[in-house]
Amino acid sequence: MKVLVIGATGTIGNAVASALEASHQVIKGSRRGPVKVDMEDPSSLDALFDEVPDLDAVVCCAASGPLVDLESAADEEIVTGVQGKLLGQVALVQRAVRRLRDGGSITLTGGTFSTPLAGGSLGALVNTGLEGFVRNAASELPRRLRINLISPGWIKETLESMGADGSEGTPVSEVARAYVTTVEGTAQGQTIRP
Repeated sequence: MKVLVIGATGTIGNAVASALEASHQVIKGSRRGPVKVDMEDPSSLDALFDEVPDLDAVVCCAASGPLVDLESAADEEIVTGVQGKLLGQVALVQRAVRRLRDGGSITLTGGTFSTPLAGGSLGALVNTGLEGFVRNAASELPRRLRINLISPGWIKETLESMGADGSEGTPVSEVARAYVTTVEGTAQGQTIRP
């Protein structure tokens, strides 16, 4: 398959691209790579699909959201947090639906945590919205297209790079396997928590 991985320079995206390269043609997209895309700029998504046609699957690992203090966060911070991770991935899906080959796969990235997190209210809003979007969008997709969401939680390697205990996170290689499973499998409308 021909698979586009957006966010391929990040911890998760790099691991996903590497895991997929064993069996698929992988195109790596990012803000600074040779195949450029910015999830906050819908016109860059249009240009991306013009540059990389005939895709079988799209995997988005690029979306992230800031931790913000609910009481003091400015309206612009909230809007920016919703724009890239939630609305950016919705815009990606809209374009992928029109451009993927029949039977293609779309895999998005969420990240809701199992317990409340200081500064995590905006993230909870965005990630819960993504779960609902994916669950419902699965019933609307044409041409046997599939959509799923990976919700990785804390990544072991990310925690370690922050000086925290990595045992509280999931190894990135395990998270990458979950993405590969959604691309190659038959899951539809699911949120997978590795």
